[in-house]
Amino acid sequence: MQLPLLWEISVFCAVAEKRSFVAAARLLGRSPSAVTRAIQALEYEVGSTLLQRSQKLVSLTAAGESYYAYARQMLDLQADAQEELAGLGAAAQGWIRFAAPENLAIGVLPEVIAEFAILHPDVRIDVRFTDEMLDPIREKLDFAIRGAFPQDSELIGFPLWDYRRHLFASPDYIRRRGLPALPEELVEHELIVHTAPRILKDWYFVSDGRQFRSKVQPRYRFNSGVAVYQAARHGVGIARLASWLAAPAVREGALVKVCPDYRVTSSRGQDPQMHAVYATSGQPRRVRLFLERLRAWASKADSLL
Repeated sequence: MQLPLLWEISVFCAVAEKRSFVAAARLLGRSPSAVTRAIQALEYEVGSTLLQRSQKLVSLTAAGESYYAYARQMLDLQADAQEELAGLGAAAQGWIRFAAPENLAIGVLPEVIAEFAILHPDVRIDVRFTDEMLDPIREKLDFAIRGAFPQDSELIGFPLWDYRRHLFASPDYIRRRGLPALPEELVEHELIVHTAPRILKDWYFVSDGRQFRSKVQPRYRFNSGVAVYQAARHGVGIARLASWLAAPAVREGALVKVCPDYRVTSSRGQDPQMHAVYATSGQPRRVRLFLERLRAWASKADSLL
């Protein structure tokens, strides 16, 4: 019996993890027919049926469950070996192309890019700052950074940092309108809402022993996270902001926390997360190094999160 090729093993793991031939094909950048042929070849080589196919579902057979554990280990060992070889005297080089929310242009990414550029002078960086949720496959990006909550998709998620969201306003606004202590008091205030990538109708508040759902009645709606942040700083109204974004302005005295005993969560009471998404685990070394540097920023700035 011939030993299976790593390509066939990669295809098998992709189908097993995505539970879909079509999703695996998109992940690998190949056609569904190429994926089907690779699975057929692998099953012939190992002498067992590994996947159970139905009209709407792909599942592992008993043999497939057993084989998957070894297949995944083989791919991980191969990736480790490639990374080790790549690091032997080879400098990271080439372009890193990614999308990021506009708010990351305020402090975070400029700081990380400046540090990264010194460590890796042969790497070039192309960033698309947008609050729209771009698909890195369609847009031909190495990855896309997203906030809030990971979406179910065929993309691979890379957690960067967890954080909390609170309401903030400027000291000038607080002097003019007062400081709301409870979410119920917000109906008397000027609210700023971020509309990208979608418009939220409700804010969900959590405090010790209490949850509260508030219907958002904004005076201002902006599709730019930077505009929301700047408007809050300039006294326009009250905005929901990420803790990592607002913390420097709070230290400077430019922002004050509103309803200070509460944080804003998902409808299920979850706190959000910054994460990167990409199509395949075989990322170039320069991309892996950059994402690790970004994650390291979060550990250094842990008090902000």
